[in-house]
Amino acid sequence: MFERSKKGEHALLIQPHSGGAPEEDLLEEFADLARSAGASVAAVLTARIDRPNAATLIGSGKLDEVKAAAEASGADLILVNHPLSPGQERNLERFLERRVVDRTGLILDIFSQRARSAEGKLQVELAQLKHMSTRLVRGWTHLERQRGGSIGLRGPGETQLETDRRLLQKRLEQLQKRLDKVEVQRNQMRRARLRSELPRVALVGYTNAGKSTLFNALTGADAYAADQLFATLDPTVRKISLAPGSEPGRGSDAGGGGVVLADTVGFVRDLPHDLVAAFRSTLSEAREADLLLHVIDAADPHRDERIAQVDAVLAEVGAGDLPQLLVFNKIDRLDGIAARVDRPGEERHRVWLSARSGEGLDLLREALGEALQLHRVQGAVRIAPQDARLRARLHELGAVRSEQADEHGWQVEVDLAVADAQRLFAQAHGEPLRPLLETVETPT
Repeated sequence: MFERSKKGEHALLIQPHSGGAPEEDLLEEFADLARSAGASVAAVLTARIDRPNAATLIGSGKLDEVKAAAEASGADLILVNHPLSPGQERNLERFLERRVVDRTGLILDIFSQRARSAEGKLQVELAQLKHMSTRLVRGWTHLERQRGGSIGLRGPGETQLETDRRLLQKRLEQLQKRLDKVEVQRNQMRRARLRSELPRVALVGYTNAGKSTLFNALTGADAYAADQLFATLDPTVRKISLAPGSEPGRGSDAGGGGVVLADTVGFVRDLPHDLVAAFRSTLSEAREADLLLHVIDAADPHRDERIAQVDAVLAEVGAGDLPQLLVFNKIDRLDGIAARVDRPGEERHRVWLSARSGEGLDLLREALGEALQLHRVQGAVRIAPQDARLRARLHELGAVRSEQADEHGWQVEVDLAVADAQRLFAQAHGEPLRPLLETVETPT
C-alpha cells in the first residue's frame, strides 16, 4: 500500500466552492468536523472551482498557494471539504508532500474513533475498507514478484497490489458475514420489542442537536453526550413512561403509557453513502419506528437547512414517510423563549424545550401521547382467577395502581392507555375490561 505519514494534527482546510462567496456555515461545520477528529485548524483556504481539474481538483496556481500556506502555518495535514478520487488524492499528496484527506475520509476517521459496540466497530471498519479499496497503490519496489511456480500458485507475476486487493476483499467478506449475524440478533431483539406491543419512537436529527442529552433526560440512561459532532454512534434503546412527572428510568412501571425510545446516529449533510449502507441496521431503528422525534438545535441559525438535510437522509434510508414530531431543543440558549407546544394544523407539531435543564419535558411526554394516540382510561376492574393472564399483562404494562385479592379473584385499580385497553380486550381473557371501555369515548 502507498506509505503515507501517520502524522496529522495541524490541519489546513480547503473549502472548494463554485461561483460567488463560499457559504460560511459549510466552512464552520467542516472546521467542527476537523476538531471532532482531533485536529487543530492551522489555516483555512477557499478555492473557487468552476471546472474541476481531473488530476488535482484545484488548479496549479491554487496548489502553489496551498503549499505555501501549509509551510507557513506548519500544517502537516490537508483536509478538503469535497470528495476526492483516488488519483486526485495521490497527486495532491505527491505535490504537497503532506497527507491529504477528503470529507468522506474525515467522517470515517471520526466514526472509527467514536464506535464503541462490536457492531459499530464492524460497521465502521467495513465502510473504511470499502473506501480504501479504491485507494490501493503500489508501495513496494522490492517485491516486484513473488517466488512461486508450485501447483496452486500463479508463479512469478502476482504483484503486491493484487495480493493486497485479494486480502482486502477477503476481509470485506468476513466483516459482511459477521455483520449479517449481528443484524439477525438485532432483528430478534426488535421482534421481541414488537411482541411487547409498546409503540416505538426513534430520536433522529442533525449531529450535535442534543439527541443523547434528551435521551438521557427522558430515560435516566448515561449515554455519552458532548458538544461535538458525532458524539455517539451506537444505538441505545430504553423503555420510558409518558405519565406526567414520571421519573426517568422508571419505564412503563411509572404509571402506564410506556413507549420504547431509541437513540440513533446523528446526520450530517453529504453523509457518505458507504456509511449509510454500513449503518443500515442502526438506521433501521428509525425506519421501523412508529414515530420519529426530530431533534433540532433551536439556537442554530441554519436550523431550517438542517431540518431539510435530515429529511433528505430519512428519505434515503426509507423513513421519509413516517410521522414526525419536531423537538426544538436548547431553548436555554435563546432569550425570551419558553417551553411550549405548537400545533400548526396539518404541519408537524413542534415542542420547544431544554433537555439540559428539563424545561418542557412534560410537554414532550404529553405531545408524544397525543401523537401516538395514547389516551388514557382509569377505573376499577374485577378480574377472576381464570383471567390471571390479563392481570399479568396489566402488571407488565405498569397499569396497576392498586389491587386487593379475595376468594373471587382481584379488584384492580388500573390506569392505562386506551389503545392498550382495546388491544387487551381484543385478546383472550380481556372481557373484564369491557365495562371500563364502555364508559370512555374513544377518540377517532
